[in-house]
Amino acid sequence: MHDALALIERLARFPDALQALVRVAASAGEEDLRWKPAPEHWSVLEIACHLLDEEREDFRVRIRSTLEAPERPWPTLDLEDVAARRGYNSRPWAETLAAFHAERSVSVAWLRSLGAVDWSIAHQHPKVGPVPAGELLAAWAAHDALHLRQIAKRLHNLAGRDGAPNSLRYAGDWSA
Repeated sequence: MHDALALIERLARFPDALQALVRVAASAGEEDLRWKPAPEHWSVLEIACHLLDEEREDFRVRIRSTLEAPERPWPTLDLEDVAARRGYNSRPWAETLAAFHAERSVSVAWLRSLGAVDWSIAHQHPKVGPVPAGELLAAWAAHDALHLRQIAKRLHNLAGRDGAPNSLRYAGDWSA
């Protein structure tokens, strides 16, 4: 693993970035946190709820399982229609962010407590093959970044919605 400590530090700082972007999205009103540009897209609140559930049920659990008993099956994750099933868009946003921050603090404290780790220890996933613990750690930090990008896209969508009928072309090309 090139730099596990750098990944852990990013994980530690992520809740502040998430909270800042959520506050930007809510600046014109809390209803903007629940707004979706299309029914198949997630709102900012749904993204935050997903991050909380992932913190509790995915990365920390799977890294721990891989390091402790790589042969043990991972708990299943049912992400099909999870936002609707779990009522993400009706959850209180401040409580969701506080819970995420608390869970991430537990995760980071646990990661920092590990000391010297053999990040090459791998779980044999039945569909994708070996998944090293280091890959999970890197994917965890990358997952955060993907959802920051997704929230930034919602902010872009909100600017388009609120600025209509004006174009956003002067802002620059979103895909760049």
